[in-house]
Amino acid sequence: MSENTGGASEAQPKAAEAEAATGVSPTHPAPAGGPTAEATGPRPGAHTGRPGWQPHHHPQQPQPWGPPHPRQPAKPSWATVVRPAEAAPIRTATLVAVLASGLAAALLLADGVGPGLLLAVVPAVVAAYAAARVAGRTARPWTLAWVIGCLALLAVPALRDSAWPSMLAVLAAVLLGALALHGSRTWPGVFLSPLGFADSTVSGIAWVLKGLRSRGGVGKDRWLPVVKATAVAVALLVLFGALFASADAAFADLLGGLVPDVSVEDGPIRFMLFVLGAVIAVAAARTAAAPLRWDRIQVAPGKPRSRIEWALPLVVLNLLFAGFNAVQAAVLFGGYDKVLQSTGLTYAEYARQGFWQLLWATLLTLAVIALALRWAPRSGAGDRRLVRVVLGILCALTLVVVAAALRRMDLYVDAYGLTRLRVSVAAMELWLGLVIVLIMAAGVFGARWLPRAVAGSAAAAVLAFGLLSPDGMVAERNVARYEKDQKIDLAYFQSLSADAVPALDRLPEPQRSCALRGINDNMSRAGDVPWYAMSMGEYRARQILRERPVTVSYEVCSRLGTFGSRIEY
Repeated sequence: MSENTGGASEAQPKAAEAEAATGVSPTHPAPAGGPTAEATGPRPGAHTGRPGWQPHHHPQQPQPWGPPHPRQPAKPSWATVVRPAEAAPIRTATLVAVLASGLAAALLLADGVGPGLLLAVVPAVVAAYAAARVAGRTARPWTLAWVIGCLALLAVPALRDSAWPSMLAVLAAVLLGALALHGSRTWPGVFLSPLGFADSTVSGIAWVLKGLRSRGGVGKDRWLPVVKATAVAVALLVLFGALFASADAAFADLLGGLVPDVSVEDGPIRFMLFVLGAVIAVAAARTAAAPLRWDRIQVAPGKPRSRIEWALPLVVLNLLFAGFNAVQAAVLFGGYDKVLQSTGLTYAEYARQGFWQLLWATLLTLAVIALALRWAPRSGAGDRRLVRVVLGILCALTLVVVAAALRRMDLYVDAYGLTRLRVSVAAMELWLGLVIVLIMAAGVFGARWLPRAVAGSAAAAVLAFGLLSPDGMVAERNVARYEKDQKIDLAYFQSLSADAVPALDRLPEPQRSCALRGINDNMSRAGDVPWYAMSMGEYRARQILRERPVTVSYEVCSRLGTFGSRIEY
């Protein structure tokens, strides 16, 4: 095929020259004996303008000698669409903030995560702010809300000792930080904004190196005074700090607690933390200077269905939800005794049987709503009204299912006690109910704000989850249950964090010491923890255990079942 194409292309200029010289197309050559058709008279079948003579067309045959047909321009790929603008050159303030972020991470995060995490992130926020100002970007109300929420979430590790709410808070902070830096407001932007940090990390390093090379010609009169002043300040701090520490033991103790203890052994880990902190700050600053434009990604709506094709399945689903909710109302007002008698289940089995199924029903309902909106009929006002009514009824019925699921969990906790898993899924069910309420509001007031509202509600739920101290809630609920019916699971308390100590401290002996034994052993193995790596929950727990230490022996706790195995569900 390539050879044929090449031969035609080579013959095309020659044919054009011949046609220009003779006036005859190569496809209709002039007869022998004359240069043109006029010299020999009309050919049979040629069009002469007289009635009865029609030209012979070949509309389906290609014309290899004519100009090529114009092609439609190719649609740009999503990578081209979201490509950021050229970033402004990096300024000295941004470089200094990046360096400060790396130093803070190396000094404050090697001993653990606590208030040091928030302190290490603050210079990265400053670096992003300086880069955004240079790029001419201004903060909008949503941007300020994301920044405040991000910093509030990073305060959770400083307040709570439990690792799992702290980890959720850090992940939610990354999401809010990405939204603040990218300014995203659509669903693709909300979901893809955190991925922009990966691109900004690679391009940000090149951005920093380019800025450093541009400063290679800076004379000594600019950087030498800064170096001299820094060296003199460090020398003065070390000299007078050592003198004051040797003169007063209280000041020496205070200074020892404030200043990180840096040794040669932990040099590699601190160097890695320095690089990590600096790279994160560079990624944040590069994103602020020239963010990826995720909102330019257009998601094409699905093909609209007819009213009957779209509405019939949803109406049937609404009827099913209505029937289930009617049974729940009958159970609520008719009492559980009749239901348990007819089903043969115990009180706890009935509660446990339903919660997980109702949780999945809520999740699947959200998926159904998303697909229904994609294929909804949208030819006029009548179609829009039909969509609002059908989906509004489905959302309202789903809220009743959410309430039923939470009621089942309450029954389950009454029978078996509260655990981390149970409080987590109950919190998730509450948030799903909030999302459904937001969807209903979007159907009334418009949906432009819905992606950001859902992201903000998720971050707010994670923040509330961390501030309420789930480990403290678990301990508090189980202690109240013990005070009511003398039932307690001492084995489960061994895995809780220091946040549970204030509630467990209310138990009588020997249950108190046995419940606190695992937490006490963990903190004893950790030893002394500096202030920047100690959460407020751990600080309170250490104070309580210092005033009222664990006194019961291992044998007594073993007889009470403290060290038995346990499966949580």
